[in-house]
Amino acid sequence: MEDIERGAQELDNIIKQGYLEKKSKDHSFFGSEWQKRWCVVSRGLFYYYANEKSKQPKGIFLIKGYSVRMAPYLRKDSKKESCFELTSQDRRSYEFTASSPAEARDWVDQIGFLLKDLSSLTIPYEEEEEEEGEEEKEEEEEMYDDIDGFDSSNSGSQSRPIILPGSVGLKEPMGEKEEDIYEILPVDYASYYQGLWDCHGDQSDELSFQRGDLIRILS
Repeated sequence: MEDIERGAQELDNIIKQGYLEKKSKDHSFFGSEWQKRWCVVSRGLFYYYANEKSKQPKGIFLIKGYSVRMAPYLRKDSKKESCFELTSQDRRSYEFTASSPAEARDWVDQIGFLLKDLSSLTIPYEEEEEEEGEEEKEEEEEMYDDIDGFDSSNSGSQSRPIILPGSVGLKEPMGEKEEDIYEILPVDYASYYQGLWDCHGDQSDELSFQRGDLIRILS
């Protein structure tokens, strides 16, 4: 999986970024219901950080599958006209307050444009695979939603293919390039022969072999 846990200053292809107040999913009695977060929309993902210099996101979620709209009913104070939300039928909702009504509308517009682009790029036969990916990302997002990040410097290691001695990339079918065969044979390859077809000996002292077998002539 691509390493998506990047610092706020490491993101690219940014569509929109800025400070928003995010409504907490679970806030304590003494804690604030709305928390200031540095929010960034990049590569179809919505990131939110403690501040613009944070190295780890507080949370990440995939924007595709959501709807975005203004939501003045989220608050009853003077900031109600600056509220907007992202909702989904099968995932949790996200509520935000911008610095002004105009800024909130710009967030809604930019995310709305992105959602249209994402839906137009959908490939039908990949829907099942994309849904599985969304479920995995949703589970990951729920695991560290608005909590301190963790060190993932070693988590991005990828498994690499093992290159066997003497092998060079993928071998072509037997017989098409004979030089490929001799690259992996011992030095005295002149005494080796390769079976080009299956052969079954009729007598007990006759050799049987299959296509592709290496046969060494001792004398």
